[in-house]
Amino acid sequence: MPPTEISQTADSAALRAGLQRMEHKQWWLSFSGVVVTLLLTIGIASFSLVLYMLQREFWDALNIHVAVRALVGMVLLFVVYVIYQQLQIHRFRMRLVAQEELFYLIGENAADMIAVVTVDGHRLYNSPSYEKLLGYSSAELEHTSAYEQIHPDDIQAVIAAAEQARATGVGHRLEYRIRHKNGEWRVLESTASAVPGTSNKVEKLVIVNRDITERRELEQQLVLSQRLEAVGRLSGGVAHDFNNLLGVIIGYAEALQTSFGPDNSLREAIDEIQKAANRAATLTQQLLAFSRKQVLELKVLDLNSIIADMQKMLLRLIGEDVVLKFNAGSELAMVKADRGQIEQVILNLAVNARDAMPRSGELRIETANAELTEKDALRHRYVIPGPYVLIKVTDTGIGMDETTQAHIFEPFFTTKAKGKGTGLGLATVYGVVKQSGGYIWVESAPGKGTTFRIFLPRAQGSEEQTTQAEPTMDRRDGPRTILLVEDEDSLRKLIETTLKRAGYMVLAASNAEEAVDVAARTRESIDLLLTDVIMPGMSGGVLAKNLAAHWPQMRVLFMSGYTDGAIEAHGDLKPGLVLLRKPFTGETLLRAIGDALSQTPANGANGQAVPAAENSAVRLVQT
Repeated sequence: MPPTEISQTADSAALRAGLQRMEHKQWWLSFSGVVVTLLLTIGIASFSLVLYMLQREFWDALNIHVAVRALVGMVLLFVVYVIYQQLQIHRFRMRLVAQEELFYLIGENAADMIAVVTVDGHRLYNSPSYEKLLGYSSAELEHTSAYEQIHPDDIQAVIAAAEQARATGVGHRLEYRIRHKNGEWRVLESTASAVPGTSNKVEKLVIVNRDITERRELEQQLVLSQRLEAVGRLSGGVAHDFNNLLGVIIGYAEALQTSFGPDNSLREAIDEIQKAANRAATLTQQLLAFSRKQVLELKVLDLNSIIADMQKMLLRLIGEDVVLKFNAGSELAMVKADRGQIEQVILNLAVNARDAMPRSGELRIETANAELTEKDALRHRYVIPGPYVLIKVTDTGIGMDETTQAHIFEPFFTTKAKGKGTGLGLATVYGVVKQSGGYIWVESAPGKGTTFRIFLPRAQGSEEQTTQAEPTMDRRDGPRTILLVEDEDSLRKLIETTLKRAGYMVLAASNAEEAVDVAARTRESIDLLLTDVIMPGMSGGVLAKNLAAHWPQMRVLFMSGYTDGAIEAHGDLKPGLVLLRKPFTGETLLRAIGDALSQTPANGANGQAVPAAENSAVRLVQT
């Protein structure tokens, strides 16, 4: 028998022994009272009998005073005993009152729910905590079975546990779901103790229930976070090398597209290579998104205008058999987020809704200002109360059960047929929302559709407009000289070829140490340092600072395929800098370089990144 059960058995035996001692004392007092009363009654009766039967002269001879004194003494003895008996009864009652008060305090103030039931499930006692935690009053529970509010899927396990306790006399710990008065299901951890009767047969069960719903939700969140972290580390670790390879594929595919016209027999194959590389780049960004490690370009955005701009695309995406409705909230506040990522969130939710409505339906998108209160923080852990902007996406599809809802945000989880989905759509949505400082909740039931609610923190300011700039190159003093530092050989050759075709003079190096040597030997003025951030040996940030001392007019443009967290930790750069994210196209590269060369070199002289075009580079942000 476990030590806990041995201790509980010993405590129960000690309590029963104490009650038996008190009961024995009460019986002894009652018996003694009866004996004394009988003796007193016999004495008085005998005195009266003698008084009537014998002659008066006889009593005078015996001295009646002695008999009266004896009788008075017996009466006084009886009075003293009665007082003693009442004192003992008072003490006994005070002990009972103290025990009742102690039991009342335990029952009233216990955080756990305490119930006493028969082995048949009839309720004998329910602590007030039932009303606090489940909403049911004692009167409401009094005429119900102990199994009535239990989830249908769990009731057999509960009945089996009760039968086992009755048969063995030992209760066991059990977890099951019970219905709250408002209809939601709560998870209880239950421990039962068997109470034997006079025949040593189990007659009652004392059940202590603990609400562990929040604990289970936290455990699920922890498991999900650990999975995201594991996949995030994997995706973040391979992102750099994979992005380098994709950059080479995309770059040379562009070169081949330029060389082969639309009528060439190989053009279709080249286009497919380009599309496959772009899809791979998107997949990499999705992997980084749900792991919350992608680089975000945060701007103040108007969600109404973003969704309005996307309506034509959404209509093509969901098909003609699905009705799209957009209810834009009035006076909607701004949010600060990455526009591309927010668009990706809307698209992923629309695709999810479309797949849930195979035979037509309605997709409704709504926006509104919202306030999360302390009440919301109690229902959803780690929610920070305050002002938010709500995006509500509702479909009339097939819906989801609770088991599916528990896994929808996990990476690679999908309910679609094999080969029909990557399982990253909703995981990406979850990662983007979390990295943007928001929350996402889902409500669904089989046959009743699904509703996603996304809460994003409000931001101050007006919407920032994105400008589309054409590729530029400053030739005021002839060809500009660019020092290119890239440790991936194939990508370095591709970038060098692209820049030379654009008319730039290029000095190439495979690492920072080689770049220092190349810069020391050149007679040309270095106009721009184009360097990878994280490289073997010296990082790009340290290289820029070292070279800035000799070329104060040099601009700096960083590029990287790593995640923002890795760049901050190992790249010697600070949040707020602008960098060129891999993989990039030739057009994006030339636009970023042209914008960098058009800036004043004040920041670059200090080894900091210069601003780049909004559509060609991203800003490194703290997340």
